[in-house]
Amino acid sequence: MSEPVVPVAIGPSGPAPTLLERAVVDGGGKVTDLAEARALISVGGPDGFPADLPSGVEWVQLPAAGVEDWFAAGIIQRHPHVRFTSAAGAYAASVAEHALALLLAGVRYLPEHLRADRWRQQEFFPHVGSLRGKTVTIVGAGGIGRALVPMLIPLGVHVIAVNRSGRPVAGPGIPESVETVAADQLSKVWARTDHVVIAAPATAQTRHLVGADALARLKPASWVVNVARGSLIDTEALVAALSSGTIAGAGLDVTDPEPLPQGHPLWSLPNAIITPHDSNPPQLRVAAWADHVGENVRRFAAGRDLLAPVDPVRGY
Repeated sequence: MSEPVVPVAIGPSGPAPTLLERAVVDGGGKVTDLAEARALISVGGPDGFPADLPSGVEWVQLPAAGVEDWFAAGIIQRHPHVRFTSAAGAYAASVAEHALALLLAGVRYLPEHLRADRWRQQEFFPHVGSLRGKTVTIVGAGGIGRALVPMLIPLGVHVIAVNRSGRPVAGPGIPESVETVAADQLSKVWARTDHVVIAAPATAQTRHLVGADALARLKPASWVVNVARGSLIDTEALVAALSSGTIAGAGLDVTDPEPLPQGHPLWSLPNAIITPHDSNPPQLRVAAWADHVGENVRRFAAGRDLLAPVDPVRGY
């Protein structure tokens, strides 16, 4: 006897992307109108989200890994009986790769190399470093953090993974020897760290997680990379630390404010590498998002736990 087909809406309106339709069908669903659906695959931002959901909708899949905008709009709070899931983990590999690129660019002194218009070998020699033998702390050992660990280990890096619980981080390519630290012990980690990658969710509790105090505890050769949300770093404190040489540099795919306005001090700092939140561009995002949707439809149809459930209490 075949499994029942789950009615799934894709919207809120307009034609559904073909890859998503295929993912829904392959996962054991059928694409239908919202009025008849048990699940909604949301393809827009909070502004376009339906004011009300039909009573038959049990689950909503959001398109973003960070869901602070949906909380700010009151959407998740307004539907306490609906399960919401995010795209956390779906884009992890692409974002982790970008984080590694920013970190290597900083450590290898690439910004100055790219600006050079003459041979400056002797001048550059003292500044070109390596990740081998260094300690990299990943703040936020979720999907992005777990994807980044196996990229760092072959480079001879000692990884400290910081998560909420402090329980060991597990996943493909992650050795049992990886050190894990609970988030409430983070203040004890800064002085042991050579470089930092921020990959934690944006919540009220993580706002300005990296501020003047944390930056002062890092080493003069430290690079701070942020691929999470700009609000996790105190921008004013970061500008001061970069200007004074408190740390070596920062690689930022996200900023606060965002977009970073023209003329902002970060643009003029030679030790700040800024990419315009493009670690997960559309041409890479669509296929990964469809895979995530298909797997969650499959799990929903089978009554299994869904990937990336949103916790209304924690805010992510």
